[in-house]
Amino acid sequence: MIRTGLFFGSFNPIHIGHMAIANYMLEFSEIEHLWFVVSPQNPLKEKRSLLAGYHRLELTRLAVDDDDRFDVSDIEFNMPKPSYTIDTLTYLEEKHPKREFLMIMGSDGLRNFHRWKNASLLQEKYHRLVYPRPGMTCDEISTHSNITLMDAPLMEISSSFIRDSIKEGKDVKYFLPPKTYQYIKEMHFYEK
Repeated sequence: MIRTGLFFGSFNPIHIGHMAIANYMLEFSEIEHLWFVVSPQNPLKEKRSLLAGYHRLELTRLAVDDDDRFDVSDIEFNMPKPSYTIDTLTYLEEKHPKREFLMIMGSDGLRNFHRWKNASLLQEKYHRLVYPRPGMTCDEISTHSNITLMDAPLMEISSSFIRDSIKEGKDVKYFLPPKTYQYIKEMHFYEK
């Protein structure tokens, strides 16, 4: 079985924090390959400032570039909306029987995990590799089972920070993978 980490997210946009966490997971966990699963719309998040799905896919593909340890998946774009993690995992297991899928998530995602569709089944069936996020306490994390709390660096950068900074006319060049930054700049994304 190929241990494959699934890094779910809107990636609106993907930034160096995402890339650093992905790299950390490959180097310091048991996963052998990592897939960025770009979500068309998280049912628990507002759609207000969400860039079109095909643009977020392209930004993520540009970030991954030719690093063969990573793949970008658009699987949720071809599934009923809204997309639910349990449905995606079930489908991927059927399609890729030689892979063992592990979820990669920030500790802040644990706060609302009980609201996820089939949360108890997800918790029971799928191991989660959890990286620290600002504002989460160890007490909150300890209430969850079937997780490995990774000692990854704390990333204070967020996609909303990137979007807000671009809107304010700030240069965020070094917060984004180079090709991602170039595409955002050329397309004038997040400027208004």
